[in-house]
Amino acid sequence: MSNKNVLVGVLKSKRDLDILLHDHWYRIPVAFAPKKKFSYVAFYQPELFDKEGKQIKYFARVISIKRIKRSVLLPHELKHQKSNDYYLKIKFRKIEQLESPIKNIIPRRISFGFTSLKDLESSRNILELYHVPATEKIIERGLRSEGIKTIKEFTIINGKKRYRVDLVILCKKGKIAIECDNDKAHNNKKQKEKDKAKDLFLRRHSWKVIRLSEKEIIENLDQSILKIKKYYTKFN
Repeated sequence: MSNKNVLVGVLKSKRDLDILLHDHWYRIPVAFAPKKKFSYVAFYQPELFDKEGKQIKYFARVISIKRIKRSVLLPHELKHQKSNDYYLKIKFRKIEQLESPIKNIIPRRISFGFTSLKDLESSRNILELYHVPATEKIIERGLRSEGIKTIKEFTIINGKKRYRVDLVILCKKGKIAIECDNDKAHNNKKQKEKDKAKDLFLRRHSWKVIRLSEKEIIENLDQSILKIKKYYTKFN
């Protein structure tokens, strides 16, 4: 039972959530319908859901799947440009709620994907759900293979402010702070200002700050590790 396939779908609007909770069905355009069979559907709520957004909160077991025109599914939207398109109407007996929502903490674009019921019930975040290691974990493993020890989620207190550093290396002659920046999370103006303030504070207190982008880590891990090793050798 725990290994049953679970389709992760996206709720495109608050109205879709209302339909799911009250009428117990969900729709997928036939053109985008997954070919793989599934017994459950988990529902990702994107950012438009405000405080309830960027998380999976609900899931349900499938009891039937029917191919239906959009005009029949949503008869009050007959003028919609896709009213003649066919959709899969996925029906559920009841909608269940996870004990703890699965959050998209390090923002990842979510579209149709598959997981297992066991992973759905045990994962704390989207990365765990899809078995994707966080970028800081990739760097940590790479450094460990070179014999370099790191401290994860190192907290530095500055008055009332607390700065959390992804990875820290404490060397004989200095301290290295490694920040692994997710492209989406660190690409907005507000976050860039926060990053700049943190870097300035660390440098004023004799830290060497190394920022690595998600793209650098995933596409050129060896070069990222070499960049860190250069300063590790210098400070030891």
